[in-house]
Amino acid sequence: MPTTMMHPDRLFPSDPATRDIARDLYLRVSDAPICSPHGHVPASMLAENAPFASPTDLLITGDHYVTRVLHGAGVPLGQVQAPAGAPPVDPREAWRVLAANWRLFRATPVQYWLEYQLGEVFGVTTRLTPDTADLVYDEIAERLTDDAYRPRALFERFGVDVLATTDDPADDLAAHRILAEDPTFRGRVLPTFRADRSMDPAATGWIAALDRLAAASDIACDTHAGLLAALRARRAYFRAAGGTATDTGVADAWALPLDDAEAERIHAAGLRGTATVAEGTAYRRDILYRLIEMSAEDGMVMQLHPGVHRNHHEPTLERHGADTGHDLPLPTTFTEPLRRALNDFGTDTQLRLVLFTVDETAFSRELAPLAGFYPSVYVGAPWWFLDTPDAMERYRRSITDSAGFAKTSGFIDDTRAFCSIPARHDMARRADASYLASLVATHRLTEADAADIADDLVRRIPYDTFRIPQA
Repeated sequence: MPTTMMHPDRLFPSDPATRDIARDLYLRVSDAPICSPHGHVPASMLAENAPFASPTDLLITGDHYVTRVLHGAGVPLGQVQAPAGAPPVDPREAWRVLAANWRLFRATPVQYWLEYQLGEVFGVTTRLTPDTADLVYDEIAERLTDDAYRPRALFERFGVDVLATTDDPADDLAAHRILAEDPTFRGRVLPTFRADRSMDPAATGWIAALDRLAAASDIACDTHAGLLAALRARRAYFRAAGGTATDTGVADAWALPLDDAEAERIHAAGLRGTATVAEGTAYRRDILYRLIEMSAEDGMVMQLHPGVHRNHHEPTLERHGADTGHDLPLPTTFTEPLRRALNDFGTDTQLRLVLFTVDETAFSRELAPLAGFYPSVYVGAPWWFLDTPDAMERYRRSITDSAGFAKTSGFIDDTRAFCSIPARHDMARRADASYLASLVATHRLTEADAADIADDLVRRIPYDTFRIPQA
């Protein structure tokens, strides 16, 4: 019977000589510890260390990379993910839906990640088909009863050295504290400060976000000045808990300060519930500028990823909630939107600004040239819709001429799907080895230089870029 075992030379060049170079480069780093400086796995999962509920809960539910492929082919989302507030779907039936539609995943990165998890993580040797769905489900379910498949054991087996989470400024970070104080837990789980909900006074939930922030910081947020003071206080709290970075996801990259009077006027309108969309946009752009200013002050690495239309399909948002596969890319610019902030702070080496995009035309047009001049600017890895082998190669070819390798973030897995972490890093290491091998084969790099770069991309660059101390 066919198996899910993956080819050892996957993603390597077809030319034998170049393939040999890629294989050697990959083997240098294949077992290196994983540094994951941007992700969405909750620290509470590792702190609690409870068994995973089912194969479906672990590999399908909540992984919008998987569910959006199914939904795009006409499979109702409710077959694999229950609506908000409803009882969970039957996990075996949801698994059968995945198996029945396995053909949809062919040649996608999702197939790569899922096959890696099935074969390399769970040791499944039976190919997933409609006929084998129950057999594969039962095999994984049996594994999940073993303590070796609890979150902490898998964390250690995956070789994770650093895992950064994404956290609201008001989070008490109790789970991070539990892990940091547990001498039996190997590795580091670092909080990342994300203040998006506090930025737009015209957005739903802004007042509630300010109330939580005020309670956590013990600083009143009924003024613009108070909000900034509370954000500064919580950033200090995150730094004390080991956090080295912030994350900001906004509609656009414009960072323009308001004068104090106008900022306070819009803030008051937001508290009354009368702020217009235009006022909310102006205020959000002011807060983005202030966050860049704060990073220049305290040295927290600022990640910025604009250009996403969040929750594009309102009926799905109402039924299933956010982060369910319908956030979509928008054309994005950086050079003019960030000009004021970069004129004010861009040559300050205390500032570290990592810029991400899902509009890959921006890599060569704007991000690489910005990183090529400003000491503070780094080019974020291709992610989200671009974390694919072909897009990773296009990324390297787009940015290397202007930014080189050192002014990049290192690989970012950006995942909520815990068991996909090693799969995603394996894909990135292979893709980079393949690209470096092509440079060696065309005599643009020596093999020694390519080996140094392969090591740096895994062992040095993500730590240096995110100011994470090496263990």
